[in-house]
This record gives sequence, C-alpha cells and structure tokens, in this order.
Amino acid sequence: MKHSLRGLLATTLITLLVAGCTLQPPSPVERLPEGDPNLLLEQAAQQAPEQAATTRLEAADILARQGRREQAFEIAGDIEEANLNQQARVRWALLFSELARGEDDARAVLRATQVLDDELPMSATQQRTLTERRDWARETLDQPDPDLLALPELEGQEIRHIAVFLPETGPLSNVADTITMAMQRHQQLSDTSVQLSFMDTSGESLDALYDRARQMGAQLVVGPLDKEKVSQLEQRDSVPLPTLALNYGNGERNQARRLFQYGLSAEDEARQAAERAWQDGHRQAAVMVPDNEWGRRVGEAFWNQWQSQGGDITNAVRYQPENAVSAAVRTALNVSGERARLGNIDTLFLLALPEYARQVPPTLDYYYAQNLPIYATSHLYEGRLQPRLDKDLDDVMFMDIPWQIPDAAVGGEEALPFYNTYQSLQDESDASMFRLMAMGVDALEIALGLATPAILENGLQGSTGTLRLTADGRIRRELPWAKFQNGVPRPILIPGLN
Repeated sequence: MKHSLRGLLATTLITLLVAGCTLQPPSPVERLPEGDPNLLLEQAAQQAPEQAATTRLEAADILARQGRREQAFEIAGDIEEANLNQQARVRWALLFSELARGEDDARAVLRATQVLDDELPMSATQQRTLTERRDWARETLDQPDPDLLALPELEGQEIRHIAVFLPETGPLSNVADTITMAMQRHQQLSDTSVQLSFMDTSGESLDALYDRARQMGAQLVVGPLDKEKVSQLEQRDSVPLPTLALNYGNGERNQARRLFQYGLSAEDEARQAAERAWQDGHRQAAVMVPDNEWGRRVGEAFWNQWQSQGGDITNAVRYQPENAVSAAVRTALNVSGERARLGNIDTLFLLALPEYARQVPPTLDYYYAQNLPIYATSHLYEGRLQPRLDKDLDDVMFMDIPWQIPDAAVGGEEALPFYNTYQSLQDESDASMFRLMAMGVDALEIALGLATPAILENGLQGSTGTLRLTADGRIRRELPWAKFQNGVPRPILIPGLN
C-alpha cells in the first residue's frame, strides 16, 4: 500500500511539473526551431502560398535572432499575412511590429498591429504589447517635430504682413489668379488687418523673392504654387522666412525647418478612400485610374495605403478616358461572358472625372455587379446639383470639401466655416474653380494660425476640410464623405453604413 501511494504521489508530482512547463507564458515572439534561413527561403519559393508564408516567417524569426534585423524586416514585410493561420498571424504581427519599431517605421507598425482588429486568439501579454506599439505608431505619425516646425520669431506675435509668392504668367497663372481673388475677398470680409503683398514668381528666383520680402517687412510667406519650386525648398535645411507652400513637394518627407505645405492633394484623397474602405470592412479591392501621370500618382497612393493596412489589390486598371468604359470594367472585375466574377473583389476604388465616372455604375449593373461598393475622390463631382445627370452615380461614395457638399458635410450652408466669404464667392464663381477659392481662403487662415501652432495640431475646421499639422509640416486634410442618392450628395454619418 505504501509503495502504491508513493507511486501515485510520484506520478502526480511529475504530471504537475510537466504541466508547469507547458503553462509558462509565451514569449512575445514564439521561438521556432533553429535552421538555415537561406534554405528556408529557397523552400518557400517552391511551396504553396499558405505553406510558403509560414516558412518565410520562420526564416525571418531566425534572422532576427541572429541579429540580421534589416533582412528579417524585409522578409517579414513581404509576407502575405492573410495566408497565415491565426496563431502564425499573431506571431508575425509581434515579430514584424518589433522589427518595424526598431526601424522607426510607424506605418509598418500600424500594418502589423491591424491584427488587433481581427479578434485573433492571443494572450493578454501579446495584446498589451501590440497595443503599446500601435499607440506609439499613431502618436509618431500625428506628432509634429518641434525642432523642424518651431517659429520663435512669430511666437506671441500678431501676423500683420504676408508676402504671397504666385505666378502672374505661365500654365499656373489662372490657378494663381483664383487663389489671389479668394484671399483678397476673405481678407476684406474677415476681421483681420493683415497686409498681403503679392509677388510674381514667374521671373525671379526664390532667393531674390525672399530677399525682397524681408526688405518689405513681411513676417511670413504664402507660396510658391509650383510643385518643383516646393520640392527645391523642402530639400533645404531651412527657409529664410516661415513659409506656407501651396503645394506638396516630391520628396517623401519635408526636411526644411519653418516650411509648411498645404494643397488640394488627390493623393491625400486616395489614402483616405483606402482608410474608409478598410474601416467599412473591405479587404480585396479593384482599382480604376486614368492612364496618365495623375492617375499613376493617385493610384500608387491608394495602393500603398491599402497594402499598408493589410488589404489586397486584386486588379488595377489604367484606362484611357476616351475609350469605352466597358473595356476597363471588364478587366477590373474579371468579367467572363456577361457576368463579373467577384469572388476575390469586395470593393472598387475609382479615380475619374464626371463624364467618365457617370458611365461606371451602369456598366457594373450590366455585368451583374450592381452591389459592389464604389469609393471615389472628389473629382467625379462637378460641384453643382445636377440630379438628372448624377443619378447614374447613385450609391457611389465620395469625399469632397465642406464648401462643395454643405448638406452632407456640416448640415447646411449656414454651418459652413467662413460662411460670409462662402456666400460672397459662391455668387460669382465658376463651380469648377470653387475648390481653388476655398483653398485660397484656408491658405490665409492657416498662415494667420502659424503663430499659434496648437490651432493646427488640434485641427482647424476649414472650407477644404479639417486641417491638421503632420510631423514634417505638411497639412493633412480630412474630408467629409457623401453618397449619391437620386443624383444628390447625401451624408454618410456612420462608418460602415453601406
């Protein structure tokens, strides 16, 4: 009996010891068996997508533990996480976000931490780790660099004199004239005594213009408008006077101290379309953009934002605007016979001008894709109510500036920012130029607000959207959304309403 009891106690003790080992909390990145990462990558090239993704994750993990973190980061970033099972996706998110954090790549961290929205099974420690990294990335992307953007010469000062750098001749002169008129009208109608000195950028160098602006006593500059000139400025260490450029440079980031950038960026709208479609639950997108430089830039902006969130691009079509819409739609939606094949497509991003855009929904109807959600930029809306023409756009969701869709954006014209200026400009404006007028108004408001940066950090309610200062001095516009119903833009108040 004693022997039997001893045996039972020994068995119980061994069982508890084994259980104690298995109940140890997992490390933030579960360790995989050691192996040759190069051999694993060769194996992955021959495997089916699901198995290949797991093999590459193993290779990336080994490389990270060997200290080859840059290579590990690159491999982990190329993994299609949708091909991983739930447990492996959590491991991938922990590894990729750790490597991205080491690279100070906030956007990659956000991509990795998207798994928090998918309710995957994970421990409290893992969830806390991913949440902390996601919070860091959000703060990093939203937090302006104080050294880059500090304006000690304006702190506590009233802005009394602004030099405006705009071309009087050349291809941008009409745009400049519209912005000039809007700034002057807003100056007259608002409670400000600021002096505006307009200076022609057509014939003088930027350095010469800055010298003259200083001699005139200007405290800051609005302009230039030309994208190449802005690109030149953003590569400098600093600009001579605090400057609000009216366009965005070609660089990935602005590095010049005291330089701010603001404009009506179509690329910004494409990124917001990707964010909205993802927020509404879509994951596999088809893309239609015109086959020109504009379409390439905007299409890349959507593509990069969509993939950074973890979305897949099923088809991307660069169409010829003068050709039949049906050809582009057939390619975008995998049409076979007379029917679209939507097994791997749950949304469509559309960049198009009104005449082309109005033909897209009826073509989708013809190919039995009438329920496919369409997200578009402001360019498909002419800015005036035309229910008979725009009825073909019913159910298309698009964003636009508050001044263009007052009922959808803020609940009526009288609630619009800078309502008196809005009324004055609307009475005599061409609808096609109205967005530029709104831009001129907001440019003046942003310039006046540069003496108090907190205004822009918290978000300025402008005529072209909610304006926020990003980390490198670029102004980001957050636009309201609308949906066509019976040919009229109507509000979308709740994310995921569609």
